[in-house]
Amino acid sequence: MNPRIRIKDIAERAGVSQGTVDRVLHNRGHVAAEVRAKILEVVAELGYQPNIIASRLASSARPVRIAALVPDPTLDPFWRQPHEGIQRAAKAVEHYGVQVSIYYFDIFERNSFTENAKRVLEEHPDGVVVPALFLLEATRFLDACHREHIPYSLFNTEIARKDDSFVCYIGQDSYHSGVLAGKLLNFGIEKGDTVLVLHLEKEVFNALHLVSKEQGFRDFFASVPERKIQVLEQSFEDFDSPERMQAYTGRLLAETPNLSGIFVTNSRAWRLAECLISLRQSQHIKMVGFDLIEPNVQFLYNNVIDFLINQNPVRQGFLSIVNLFNHLVLKKEVEKLQYLPLDIVMTENVQYYLKMTELAEEVV
Repeated sequence: MNPRIRIKDIAERAGVSQGTVDRVLHNRGHVAAEVRAKILEVVAELGYQPNIIASRLASSARPVRIAALVPDPTLDPFWRQPHEGIQRAAKAVEHYGVQVSIYYFDIFERNSFTENAKRVLEEHPDGVVVPALFLLEATRFLDACHREHIPYSLFNTEIARKDDSFVCYIGQDSYHSGVLAGKLLNFGIEKGDTVLVLHLEKEVFNALHLVSKEQGFRDFFASVPERKIQVLEQSFEDFDSPERMQAYTGRLLAETPNLSGIFVTNSRAWRLAECLISLRQSQHIKMVGFDLIEPNVQFLYNNVIDFLINQNPVRQGFLSIVNLFNHLVLKKEVEKLQYLPLDIVMTENVQYYLKMTELAEEVV
């Protein structure tokens, strides 16, 4: 144990009593799940090691094995953040005899998800954490987890699950994030304008969270018929080719001259922003996107992207592990649906959110 870190230090940092910290560290009594998660975050941040009694208790029992089936963070910058949260949570719970193993899949290949899901099932872990990005394949995997009596928690992408193996979902309410995007875009457009829902994604039909965002966006503008806003929808799968992306953007602008606003339904707004600058159209179109990845933030500073909706991806990853820990180890009742706040990020407040993200990543 680090002699400089005391229970008192943890309590002060977490804003709770020392008794509450003691109950969490020694698995005694009832502590609300949100408070427990906050204390475990501080434990990881300060590098606190539990006392020798707790350590012996953990070492004397069979390790609890959690499998995290997640996108390879080297393939898409967004997934680095939930990955950081998972690593952070793994560090926070390892002293309680919990082992977290990470299995990576290619975010652009459904077969990669299926193959790695099979690897997870072959290991028969005590619990699973996964974002259900491929709806059909994820449903089959979760059905298999249920048959094998493996509890699981979902994050980032919500799908309806009613089996008793489903522990919880942590992440954004996709439908309401679409509604929010509509409200934000509505500020910058005129009556009778045209707006676009743009999915820069492969196989949108298999990505339920994007479909839900689009529905929320459409429903918002349907609720203000006096504005007479025309809502269009398009999907473009070759977003990772700069040449094809620019050609697509040029066609889009030529075919929809009244286009005044675009809602990009995932973290790839920066790819469209690059094209708008190249085509000298960046000042004529309002844009709303998601997530504080570096290229998005740069275009936010340059006023090409007007708003970013932050989905708290680090916290999503962290809480997906902690909630499974609460269920498996502490036998605590876990709230099934845990929607995180949808933060509206602009040029004026982006530094605050970037600082919060940096603090979260420093402890990994």
